[in-house]
Amino acid sequence: MLVGIGLMPHGNPVLDPPDEETKKLRDVLTEIGREFSSVDAYVLISPHNVRMSDHLGVIMAQHLISWLGFEGVELPGEWETDRELAEEVYNTWKRAGIPVVDLHFASRSGQYSRWPLTWGELIPLQFLEKKSLVLLTPARGLGRETLIKAGEVLGEVLEGSEKKIALIVSADHGHAHDENGPYGYRKESEEYDELIMKLINENRLEELPSIPDGLIERALPDSYWQMLIMLGAMRKGNFELKASAYACPTYFGMAGALWVRQDIER
Repeated sequence: MLVGIGLMPHGNPVLDPPDEETKKLRDVLTEIGREFSSVDAYVLISPHNVRMSDHLGVIMAQHLISWLGFEGVELPGEWETDRELAEEVYNTWKRAGIPVVDLHFASRSGQYSRWPLTWGELIPLQFLEKKSLVLLTPARGLGRETLIKAGEVLGEVLEGSEKKIALIVSADHGHAHDENGPYGYRKESEEYDELIMKLINENRLEELPSIPDGLIERALPDSYWQMLIMLGAMRKGNFELKASAYACPTYFGMAGALWVRQDIER
């Protein structure tokens, strides 16, 4: 069963917060970790692992190994894939006509079945107790309705599982908040981030599909596509926002949000 959803950033500042807003964001991430401490597995959607423009990815490798930090920050560790759940997600997406590929490296099982993790996964994982997980990747070339449908199908798979599962969505938002940053300054980054937080805090996520293409293109987020998948999964349960926070200590915006299931006993 899908017991909750965590929207988590993957920026280094949450590891060592430089200001009060980022400290509040870190507190939300810590709360996400506490809330999900009793789950059996995570499904983690990350935009910074394998990148494919028109297919979703399901990582099937047995061992998930820390490999690539951001700006020299090393976050070592090893996690295990829930192979049974990963295969169920892949097969169900495939039957539903969702463009998807299953991904292995070196070997299909055993000690050489290894897959690299990046900051897109490693930073959220710092706030979560170690569990088995299923790593998924979004695709920017897929239409909005396809991504939402993928989320709905994913939600059905998780609902049908006997395991308690948390969906973790790794996402940072506008990347052009600072004229001295790598992407310069664009007012659309502020507009996009403000809109995303309104949709989260006012329970208006069903409006995500109506965000204009031009705003997304100009804002330079890496959150929109996996949030559409999240929206689809959310439709399969009764979820309530428990905590949220936003910070922008550098050139990109970061948000954390925790939704918990309302129709089960925890």
